[in-house]
Amino acid sequence: MASSSSSGLFPPEPPLFTGECRSWAELPSELTSLILRRLGSIDILENAQKVCTSWRRVCKDTAMWRKIDMRNSGDLVLNLEMMCRHAVDRSQGGLVEIDIWHFGTDSLLNYIADRSSNLRSLRLAMCSPITTDGLTEAIVKLPLLEELEVSYCSLSGESLKIVGQSLPNLKTLKLNRIGFLRPRYESDVDALAIAETMHGLRFLQLFGNILTNGGLNAILDNCPDLVHLDLRFYFNVYNVGDLITRLCSEKIKVLRLPYDSTDDYPYAGNYYDIDSSDEDSPWPLMAANDYYHSFAGYSDHSDDDYY
Repeated sequence: MASSSSSGLFPPEPPLFTGECRSWAELPSELTSLILRRLGSIDILENAQKVCTSWRRVCKDTAMWRKIDMRNSGDLVLNLEMMCRHAVDRSQGGLVEIDIWHFGTDSLLNYIADRSSNLRSLRLAMCSPITTDGLTEAIVKLPLLEELEVSYCSLSGESLKIVGQSLPNLKTLKLNRIGFLRPRYESDVDALAIAETMHGLRFLQLFGNILTNGGLNAILDNCPDLVHLDLRFYFNVYNVGDLITRLCSEKIKVLRLPYDSTDDYPYAGNYYDIDSSDEDSPWPLMAANDYYHSFAGYSDHSDDDYY
């Protein structure tokens, strides 16, 4: 019998690896740039650019600052406004997209607008120091804006109308507020401003809004290109059957109703029950949700399927 060493049953041992180990600093700058862009802007400014000379050189490239991501948890002990201004300066007018969470002032917003005439996307979340006047003053300087998010900040009424009149290319609006299960007030001010001035909208998110059926119908009448409508935590609904029937007949491909899951919502998806009146029971609305979800035309695709 032949020995096992010559039988061919065992594969030969692989040759020893003789390649030279290379440091991260020696990566091509294009590859380093792709890696670092996965970080937020705060991490780049606070950490990545301090690693080595080659990383700092990449981090100072204007192409790295076409998108500025200043999202944070709100507990950072940093001068985020100063960092944001520095990031805007590095973009040298090439800024296209910016996200700001938990900080910001009217002065900062106007600083960005004055230096970023090519901005296409502005997202503001939990920026309580920014006033309605400050926001509208900055918005009118950004006529190319296509996406605007104002979550838990000040923007409504006449100011929202000014925004719509100033942004002819606006395709996405996210206007999110705290939701109340039984709101004591109702208002169509936001809805009528949207219907009057934002006819090209395709994506509309009104989380926690207090509009009525009349306001919602005005939006549907005047925004014919709308394909994604998010009405989660919108509880001022009456004549549920008629409304659901109309929504089903529209071109809308993605519809989120008041009690739909908030798992994909980036903020705390909670609402408050401030009135225990039996007259405002949510159960009929929950039944309407079930009715719509069983409708043949319903689609529950993610946003990425359309944008």
